[in-house]
This record gives sequence, structure tokens and C-alpha cells, in this order.
Amino acid sequence: MFRYGKVFSLIILVLASGIAYAAEIGEKAPDFSLLNLSQKKVRLSDYRGKVIILDFWDTWCSPCRMEIPDFVELQKEWADKGVQIIGVAFGRQGLKAVKSFARKYKMNYPVLLCDELTLRKYGPIRGIPTTFVIDREGKIYRKYIGYRAKGIFEKDIKKLVGK
Repeated sequence: MFRYGKVFSLIILVLASGIAYAAEIGEKAPDFSLLNLSQKKVRLSDYRGKVIILDFWDTWCSPCRMEIPDFVELQKEWADKGVQIIGVAFGRQGLKAVKSFARKYKMNYPVLLCDELTLRKYGPIRGIPTTFVIDREGKIYRKYIGYRAKGIFEKDIKKLVGK
């Protein structure tokens, strides 16, 4: 009985820690420091003052593969107006697979490798893609779970950039 009590306590602690960190709309987006595909640290705060689309995805995810070409286009179209796309890959198939995927899809924005702390801060991530739109002040404006068409993100960008 004592052993089950410890397991139950551990489960409650893990669940509580995930809930305590969960990023919510209207709150400041939690900062993080993650490795990019060149194994260099990148922080969310490096992009302070920009509108950020923060996309949690992975290489095996079909809806993610549908969204990424739109993010490539959005990065081209809006980068000079203060918009930054950032991809956070779970990388379950490994760094080599993520690098290969990024090349194949011509990803023109930072691709970072997710870690447990960042996952707790932004989680629980219940499905991918999960995408956060963050305003220039660093607050979470929208959260989308699942595929969204390019026009949805364009509408958010236009509102936040002021056009």
C-alpha cells in the first residue's frame, strides 16, 4: 500500500507541475533556451519586440507537414515587418531526421529542439501541431491546436502588426 501511495503522489506532482507552468492566452509567453539544428542555444527573448508564431511540431506529423510550407511563406512575406516564425520540433526521430526535414521543406526560420522544461512551460501539448501567436509585448495572443490555414495566421499577424 505504501508503494502505491508514492506512485500516486508522484503522478499528482507531475500533473500539478505541468498545470502550474501551462501557458495561457493573455499571459506573458514563458522564455526558454533551446538548441537549434546547429546545436547553438536560442532564447525566445532573442526575438523580443516581434510578433512570433511559435509552432510545436514533429517530422512524422501529417498536419504539421501541411502547415510548414505556409509558415515558410509567412516568414518570407512578414519578416521585414517584425514577424518571426519559430519551429519547436519534438525530434522523436532524432536530430538527423529534423535536419533532413528542415532542408526538404526549405524551412527559412529557426528550428529548435524541444526539451522537457519548455514542454512543461507550454503544455500540456495535447496534439500537434500546437501553435502560439505571441504579440510584440511578449503576451500569448492565440493558441491553436491542430492544422490551421495560412489565412488564419495572416489575420492574426495583420491585427498584431497593425495593418
